[in-house]
Amino acid sequence: MSRWEELWSSGETPWEKGRAAPPLSEYLEQGDTVLHRARHVLVPGCGSGHDVRELARHGIAATGLDLAATAIATARAREAVGSEDYVEGDLFDEAWRAGRELDAVWEHTCFCAIDPALRPDYARTMAEIVPPGGYLVGVFYLNPWDPGEDATGPPHGATQEEIAGLLEPWFVLRENRVPGRAYPGREGKEWLAVFERR
Repeated sequence: MSRWEELWSSGETPWEKGRAAPPLSEYLEQGDTVLHRARHVLVPGCGSGHDVRELARHGIAATGLDLAATAIATARAREAVGSEDYVEGDLFDEAWRAGRELDAVWEHTCFCAIDPALRPDYARTMAEIVPPGGYLVGVFYLNPWDPGEDATGPPHGATQEEIAGLLEPWFVLRENRVPGRAYPGREGKEWLAVFERR
């Protein structure tokens, strides 16, 4: 049993906020974003699927991926709102990708949850998933700690420069900003970035 499954099955999920990431909602409300134009979007580390359903509410076909069986079961138990589905699997294992055509990724808390030593693998995996001309759009948690908290993670912090540098061999940064909306306590700690696959 993975550590993530242990946490989900025991109900120790402080990251579970009961709604989609506010920066995703803010981004989608702009209308006609690269995610709106995507044929199929992957949401890695989808948890109970709030972001997947938010994409589906906007008419975007989306697949949620999570390592934890309980997370996927929780997501599947919710009423579908559009063209969404869920798959249990490890982002770094190619097996779950069989037969799936994806042309965009929505990143939210997967990058900050993995061991920082795996970040180069994450970048390569994104390059394998997203075809040329496709997009990786994400809200990256730069500084996930409150004053006095243990900074060892997860979540693990990052800088804009680190993220862009990891992705640069395969992606071009097209848009970036600090989101105007955030979960309470995350204000100013996140970075929304749109990367196009070379």
